Amino acid sequence: MLLDVRDLRVEFHTRDGVAHAVNGVTCGVDAGETLAVLGESGSGKSVTAQAVMGILDTPPGRITGGEVLFRGRDLLKLGEGERRRVRGAELAMIFQDALSSLNPVLTVGDQLGEMFTVHRGMSRRDARAKAVELMDRVRIPAARRRVRDYPHQFSGGMRQRIMIAMAMALEPALIIADEPTTALDVTVQAQVMDLLAELRREYRMGLVLITHDLGVVADVADKIAVMYAGRIVESAPVRDLYRAPAHPYTRGLLDSIPRLDRKGRELYAVRGLPPSLLDIPSGCSFHPRCPLARDVCRTDVPPLYEVGRGRESACHFWRECLRG
Repeated sequence: MLLDVRDLRVEFHTRDGVAHAVNGVTCGVDAGETLAVLGESGSGKSVTAQAVMGILDTPPGRITGGEVLFRGRDLLKLGEGERRRVRGAELAMIFQDALSSLNPVLTVGDQLGEMFTVHRGMSRRDARAKAVELMDRVRIPAARRRVRDYPHQFSGGMRQRIMIAMAMALEPALIIADEPTTALDVTVQAQVMDLLAELRREYRMGLVLITHDLGVVADVADKIAVMYAGRIVESAPVRDLYRAPAHPYTRGLLDSIPRLDRKGRELYAVRGLPPSLLDIPSGCSFHPRCPLARDVCRTDVPPLYEVGRGRESACHFWRECLRG
């Protein structure tokens, strides 16, 4: 397996107490495969990605347990110098806010070219030529001219393409894309997702796609991991999960997607709010919002039950959920 995360745990020490942001996450992705990590804001998706990349703010964040095996090496045991050599060259990340992630006082050509001057020792001229190639590759029009432009001179969709080009620059084995379609209109979202899928196939890289939008990943993901309160509550091949979710939270997310055959009906919403990570409910963390909750859900933390081939669900009543 290209990336194998095992029982990862992350805490944030705050004035109000300890926030348990990631609580035993286990997941993995192979070369040429796309794993979508889904969940509401605050479920621990981005913190998991930051821990894998080694860019977690410490303090207040702290990794308290687990392993992050990348090509067989535990990244959590590497020194900072070794982690820097891995980042960019072998493992890259696309951040959700391209305008904030790009340096506003440097041209996009300088920012793309820096990858080659730092990691490959290229001259600035050769690095600029590689930057033009990358911009062409991600379909930015007039790349040779626009390589001298600044981030604010590009549209939101074009800036996101530049972020993709930056992540792809050194042809890493794995890319983590954190909400890559945030604040983009539906047409541009589709273009960005198609581009990521095309690059994944061309370079046979692994892709971890973090999102809260089930509609975005339907056509590009191979498997899905659903997170809630810092824990993966369901994982399954994408078609199996859409056809028959095995956790009430997943079913609620799917029912929340607007559908043409429900025209005129009130949109469904999962009742209640996600729990505070400073005070996660006992038992199953989803039980205060769950329509299937019973006494055992309030006291016993459900393990990840094997519910089918390549499928797991952290629900005591997964069979009832599967039946709908």
